[in-house]
Amino acid sequence: MPKFEYTTDFVRIMNKTVSNYRHSRLALLVLFCSIYPVLLSTIVSAAESAHKVLPANTNNCLKEIGSQLRIEGTTFIMGDDYTYREEGPAHEVTLSSFWMDAHEVTNGQFAEFVADTGYVTVAERQPNPEDWPGVPVESLKPGSTLFTSPQDSNASSSWWSYVGGVSWRHPEGPESSIQGKDNYPVVHVAWEDAQAYATWAGRELPTEAQFELVARSKRNSTFPWEGEELAPDGHHHANTWQGNFPIENTGEDEHVGIAPVGCFKPNDFGVYDLIGNVWEWTTDWYAPGHNPSDNSNPDGPAEDQSFDYANAGFPVKVIKGGSYLCAPNYCMRYRPAARQAADTGLGTSHIGFRTVKAIK
Repeated sequence: MPKFEYTTDFVRIMNKTVSNYRHSRLALLVLFCSIYPVLLSTIVSAAESAHKVLPANTNNCLKEIGSQLRIEGTTFIMGDDYTYREEGPAHEVTLSSFWMDAHEVTNGQFAEFVADTGYVTVAERQPNPEDWPGVPVESLKPGSTLFTSPQDSNASSSWWSYVGGVSWRHPEGPESSIQGKDNYPVVHVAWEDAQAYATWAGRELPTEAQFELVARSKRNSTFPWEGEELAPDGHHHANTWQGNFPIENTGEDEHVGIAPVGCFKPNDFGVYDLIGNVWEWTTDWYAPGHNPSDNSNPDGPAEDQSFDYANAGFPVKVIKGGSYLCAPNYCMRYRPAARQAADTGLGTSHIGFRTVKAIK
């Protein structure tokens, strides 16, 4: 493979593109790959290699797909003052009753939606040349962002790559498939894709408060299970990363990568996978910290008040729950109070969603 160099022309074009496109992280990735096709083919090969993982243990996973559970309205403490700054302040919130999916929306459920509507996800659409000034039209390819384990833990820029041909149908690389994975969470769905599914189903995406209430499993503790440890007595309650992130996942929880839905015990509400496996979209626009005065059925700040220090210049949505990529040595976001900002126009290999419906 030819050595890649950051030339003056590359930097000039990249800076111009980023300044004209609000999804700056995606712009960098797409431009990087589209200008250097040989690099893209190498990334694809690496992605496919990195995702040849041990088969998931599905013996104890949920067999009944598609149920919803009634969550009674209540008052609870939302937020956390002791871990990450953006999770505070902890404050009292009151919610009305609602229904929530027992598990993440699966590939099989999303496929039904697509078959019924003909919907095309963001990752499958041809990029608009107007959004990519300076990039040849023939270089713009549909795709999504994929995590691969790097050889060097310090090379954080290589953890995520934009790969052409990746989508919900091809989640682990352009040659991969969801055949036999109907009960896995659908991923590579942007926020508008998740919203479109929810509308079709006659439901909504959860607010951050709704998600956190159920994720807390009727407890006001760090984790939604007994004790203050991620894996008390060595027993794993969620699909997270064990080992040295991002180099090696030892799979002590019997899953390396995404697990099928419902492979761990449900919480005290009877709901599965609100912690770990995949991050999940919410309806709330993101701001770093909570507004404690917004405490009755809160739905977050207005779009024009949304911002994130790491994504300056455009609004972002809240994602909740952490994912299989969360590890003690890197990311302690496998907790009910954890929250993160996500670009609404960007699907990834570790973000999915579930739906709710208000009880009126």
